[in-house]
Amino acid sequence: MARTKEFDTDEVLSKAINLFWDKGYNGCSMQDVVDGLGLSRSSIYETFGDKRQLFLEALKKYQYEGLKALEEDINTTSDIRQSLTKVFESVIPQSQDSPLQKGCFMVNSAVELACQDPEIAEIVRVNRLEVEDILCKAIEKGQQSGQLASTLDPRSIARFIYTSLSGIRVTARSGTDRKTLEDIICVTLSVL
Repeated sequence: MARTKEFDTDEVLSKAINLFWDKGYNGCSMQDVVDGLGLSRSSIYETFGDKRQLFLEALKKYQYEGLKALEEDINTTSDIRQSLTKVFESVIPQSQDSPLQKGCFMVNSAVELACQDPEIAEIVRVNRLEVEDILCKAIEKGQQSGQLASTLDPRSIARFIYTSLSGIRVTARSGTDRKTLEDIICVTLSVL
């Protein structure tokens, strides 16, 4: 007779996100996973398969939640420039102890694993395209309302913003000071 799960899968995936985000995939042993999730190996294997499958599920959850939040923010704003500024400012660590100091889970995964794992590379690629689509719609909305220059190509600018955000996240992770990050954001947003 199969045992009933005694844990919330969504909660476990949230813990897995934080665990892999802190240590990376390769830096995280199976014992780290067991300890970090507070589950037995058998529960992890029965529910998620292996460490890689758990990682993939955690990355997909992170992707879904991030896209949903970005889209909601962009869709509910009347001031596109201010909304894009908030997106950039949200990736700047407030202190050396800030959770943002660890960068972005998606960007970290891309850097660590995408060149070695086609499935992770595909998740990263799809995430990039979906973020670009959201940003492109935001830029078009800003152009239609007269907030942004209509001479800009929305798709090109969306790609530029996405790449700038990713770069800022990597730069922030390396311990770059807040003033430097703010300067980068200011220049990036000046193209709008």
